[in-house]
Order: sequence, then C-alpha cells, then structure tokens
Amino acid sequence: MIQHRTMMTPADNTGARRIQVIKVLGGYRRRIATVGDIVTVAIKEAVPHAMVKKGEVHHGVIIRSHKEIRRADGSFVRFDDNAIVLVDKASKEPKGTRIFGPVARELRDRGFTKIISLAEEVV
Repeated sequence: MIQHRTMMTPADNTGARRIQVIKVLGGYRRRIATVGDIVTVAIKEAVPHAMVKKGEVHHGVIIRSHKEIRRADGSFVRFDDNAIVLVDKASKEPKGTRIFGPVARELRDRGFTKIISLAEEVV
C-alpha cells in the first residue's frame, strides 16, 4: 500500500536516489496505490549531473511493493521493498534505459511492456 508521502527507492538509472509520492492518480479521493499504478512523485535526492534533479516533479509506476499482491490462482507475491520507475505518463515509456531488480507480472496487464522487457526478472 503506497500512499501520499511514502518514500520509495527508484529501480531505474535516471539518477534519483530517494523519491516521495505526492499524489496517487486514478480518481476522486483515491488514497492507496499498488503495483502497476501511476503516481506523481517528487525527487528528494539525486546524484549530480543526472537525468533528474532534486525538487523536480515526475510521474512513476510502482513495480514492487512490500504489501502482498493476490493473484487469480490464489497465490500471493510480496517484495522486500517499495520500488518505482519514472515514466512518461502519456506513453507509459520509462525515462531510464535500465530497470534493476525483479518486477511483478501484473505490469504486463497494465500495458507496461517496455518495463517488462527491460527488467532483469519477472516474478
């Protein structure tokens, strides 16, 4: 469960080090986001001379969440951290060129095929 003010780690090579969720997109009074949801984020810490700078606002898709995800077959998937990938909101294309760590299979159903193809492992 990702909500307003949740601090997350980026899983791409855009140069961000810490990211804070500032808005969960998807409707009136929507408070909680899960894997595959697009959120508005603020960059809180970034490396020098990177693609993104501290204080910038971007959109990102959640690729890993500590809260378990229930699948149709009754199984649950849980990750060790909350991770996000910065994306272009309209085209759903990632801003970075690499994705680090595993990603959930649910992203394919949401239309993030480019993230799935760049990922090291799909769980």
